Amino acid sequence: MIDAHIHLEQYEPEVSEQMLSELPTLGIEALIAVSMNLDSCFRTQKLAATYPGMVHPAYGFHPEQPLPQETELCNLLEWIERQDREDFIAVGEIGLPYYSRAEALERGEAFDMEPYIQLLDQLLGLAARIDKPVVLHAVYEDALIACDLLEKHGIKRVHFHWFKGPEEAIVRMINNGCYISFTPDILYEPEIQELARRYPPQLVMAETDGPWPFEGPFAGKITHPSMIQDVAAAWGALHGYTPGQAEEILIANTRRFYSL
Repeated sequence: MIDAHIHLEQYEPEVSEQMLSELPTLGIEALIAVSMNLDSCFRTQKLAATYPGMVHPAYGFHPEQPLPQETELCNLLEWIERQDREDFIAVGEIGLPYYSRAEALERGEAFDMEPYIQLLDQLLGLAARIDKPVVLHAVYEDALIACDLLEKHGIKRVHFHWFKGPEEAIVRMINNGCYISFTPDILYEPEIQELARRYPPQLVMAETDGPWPFEGPFAGKITHPSMIQDVAAAWGALHGYTPGQAEEILIANTRRFYSL
């Protein structure tokens, strides 16, 4: 299987080395390793060079952090554009700061979304210019803003990772052929299970979003790419597939989306 979304460079080096060394024996063929900012891109690039064919890097700026300074953003955009197109797989992780905004509003603080929308607009413009898929962090009502920007730039290869959102967004994403991916929380979150029943099987992938920790049967465990096998089994059960059938579908979808 292929873990469609993991923050590999966020693990302690000894942990990631151990994980990567054991993946071939656990039925995990490859990882889509996303990045948080320019320094994160450098670390992801190094991991991809060390584990060619197994670690497929994506470069971007995660929205759930303070906005980059103008110089930092220019450096990031220029660096991504200079990379050999064959050496990275997507622009990501990019998107909008739903959780940061919610936390600020809960504290009674103002939160200006416009600069984050402009940032996403710039990053999507880059993806369109270099013809790369995008990996999006855009949940709930933010997904509708993201859809507007995707349509503006004519971007068709879209992966909404760990998505949750309103019916309006779901319908629009399905109509636009957007892919989504499920994490281990599909085993214990009714909201996610309902979305999994709703979303077309041909537009679904499996991810861990590691090192983000999970609850339920995964409580207290380090998030490991092999958990996507549990994701596949749980997703398949919702559709009447055997675990093997579910894995085949998710593998095929991930290969197709990322041209692997």
